[in-house]
Amino acid sequence: MRHVIVLQVPTSLSCDCGPDILATWADRRSAIQAFIHKIRHTAVAVAGLIAAFLCLVQPSGALAANAIDMFADGNRLFRDDLYWAALLRYQQAGEAGMNTPLLHYNTGIAHYRAQQHIRARESLLKAAREPRLRAIAHYNLGLNSYAADDIDDALHWLRMARNQQSNKKISELAVLAITRLQRTASEADPVMLRAAARKEPRDLFDLDVRARVSLGNDSNVFRSPSESYVDLSDPNMPTVNPVVQSGMFTPYDFWAKYSINSLKNELFYGAYRFSGRLYQDTVLGNADEYSHEFRFGNEYHRREQSRERKIFSAFAIAQHHDTYYDPDDGSERVAGGQNISGRMSYLRYGPELWFRQSYERFSFGGRMKAQLWNYEDVETVPEYDHEYILVGLNAQYRFTKSSLLRLTADAYSRRFGDRPSFELDGRQLLGNPPIEYEYLQLGLTARQRIGDRFWFGFNYVRTEREDTYLGYNNYTRDTYQVDVNWRPGRKFRLEASAYYRVYDFENAFAFHNPAAGRKTLESVNGSLVASYGMAWDLTLVAQYHYRQVDSNDTRIAYDRSQYVIGLTWQH
Repeated sequence: MRHVIVLQVPTSLSCDCGPDILATWADRRSAIQAFIHKIRHTAVAVAGLIAAFLCLVQPSGALAANAIDMFADGNRLFRDDLYWAALLRYQQAGEAGMNTPLLHYNTGIAHYRAQQHIRARESLLKAAREPRLRAIAHYNLGLNSYAADDIDDALHWLRMARNQQSNKKISELAVLAITRLQRTASEADPVMLRAAARKEPRDLFDLDVRARVSLGNDSNVFRSPSESYVDLSDPNMPTVNPVVQSGMFTPYDFWAKYSINSLKNELFYGAYRFSGRLYQDTVLGNADEYSHEFRFGNEYHRREQSRERKIFSAFAIAQHHDTYYDPDDGSERVAGGQNISGRMSYLRYGPELWFRQSYERFSFGGRMKAQLWNYEDVETVPEYDHEYILVGLNAQYRFTKSSLLRLTADAYSRRFGDRPSFELDGRQLLGNPPIEYEYLQLGLTARQRIGDRFWFGFNYVRTEREDTYLGYNNYTRDTYQVDVNWRPGRKFRLEASAYYRVYDFENAFAFHNPAAGRKTLESVNGSLVASYGMAWDLTLVAQYHYRQVDSNDTRIAYDRSQYVIGLTWQH
């Protein structure tokens, strides 16, 4: 829907407008409510304000007649969707002596339609200096910012339009728009949900493509321990001197999704993703890895007033390849004289289902997943093939528009087909039954938004693992996480995240050797991401990641820093 009223200069001093201009509010409101479904393509000027607006611009002796004619011709061209021609006429009217808030307003709307959002903002700000144009100008500034992909700035202007007292109808429309935008912003919070906004009405076919290429530096490519240690898992107890190696690498990620929108609230899709990392130095080649994933399924999304339902289902097939290397020096692992460097490469496949039901303040959902992990066959050591099954539930409550509390509960299991279980003394005897791990995980998330551009959150997760044979590998794990998100500018975003994770093993020994004492393990992780939106659908992204693992099983203790800078393209 492309409904814009361009205000016109009256031909007399009277403010008495005819019925062709003063359309009924019900007609206008039904048109404007399309904004909820197609906000990117709508700019609104409320007809109920036109009578007052017409009184703002009076022809006088100082205003040449040709300026009025050019302005009127610009309005005619605008109604014919010739926005660039209309802008030329508005410019000529200004050069001929017209300098009124009404001219700035119409110029701003024409720039908006021509997708010149920066110039539209400048003109609408000039129009907003006139008190009787201020409310409608603020409202359209909000729509213009949304079209420019700046939700925070859009909310700023819409709140100003909502809080003004001069026109109740504009305030009501601003409330509807704010509700829509806040829901959109909250749904786009973590990780891969920063997808392109949905186009409505939807095309029958839709292709979404994203690509990312980066360059980074890795301070510890093979996650090597930083100090020498005695390997208590070897009967000879040798002293090992690890070699920490660093180098440049190139992370890459390509994602494409093709959707068929054959039903009103449902779509069917196929998606492909290719990602991995490639190290520049050939001696670090054992750290290279890549993954392919193909999935197909359907998505259902229906919204009715304050209620919303989402259902996502898919069948996924993924192939992952990396090298099973010795972290002490990065060399390929060998067992019994056989190279087993491909031991950790696998094929994974299975169905998954995710759903969410939302109301004004309360929402709940769940997820299910069943997968088979088929690792590369090796002869001299047990394989890692296993079944993975997960069932999870979640509930969320919004206390205010800026704060929420979320509870999650997950139960999942890993059942291996070939790996034998451990005895309580740390021995892994080949005649033992296969390993079966059962997990129960409970999580609590609290988030708070401060203003339009800043939010932070706290997350706590408690995980319990049960080794169903004798309990040797039982543990409890506590994770404490803090997230911060700040948008200091329209195109600039900063994200920071840090978590601390500590394990409590009931029975397991370091090095699987009772002489080494009960195993301890804790880790600290931190990341900082800065992104800047550029032209041609490009985003510049700079990242820093740090991870430190401490354990009395020195083989797995290490610290690692990674710096990455790259470009993301989305179409």
